[in-house]
Amino acid sequence: MSANEEFGRLLQRLTAAAERGSGRDFAACFTADGVYHDYIYGDHRGREEIAHMLEDLFHRDAADYRWQMFDPLSDGRIGYAWSLSSFTSRIPEFAGKRVVIDGMSRFELRDGLISDYGESVNGGVAMAQLGVAPARLARVLERWGRELQARPAVQRYLAAKPAGPVQPRA
Repeated sequence: MSANEEFGRLLQRLTAAAERGSGRDFAACFTADGVYHDYIYGDHRGREEIAHMLEDLFHRDAADYRWQMFDPLSDGRIGYAWSLSSFTSRIPEFAGKRVVIDGMSRFELRDGLISDYGESVNGGVAMAQLGVAPARLARVLERWGRELQARPAVQRYLAAKPAGPVQPRA
């Protein structure tokens, strides 16, 4: 089986477990020391914390969850996929509002499991669908901007000399 096929099967297990709300099955897709970086609930390390995040935080706040990955690509070490997800809010002030999110996911892989997961989504679009008040939305986006700039990889990027424009091939 190719790395892409293996990765695609892992993503099917991951998303099916997430939709069912099975923290145990979801966390089993991660290495024992795996990390799930969630833009709302923060970083969760290890299977126990990852299972807790899915069952006790996410599914507490969301119903009717769907998550589908598209165009998965992997070399067996790193994987990427585009996704669509949707849910109905259970948060009292937003109860019943349906949200759809698109995102790009990055997976670091080890021994056929996820060792590090992160995603890029436009959380502002999700909050707008919920009807988050503009002042609150601005505060959240400002915090996310600060957190982005504080990441070590971003700091290294900002400190490096720009490579300049890409030169067209002759």
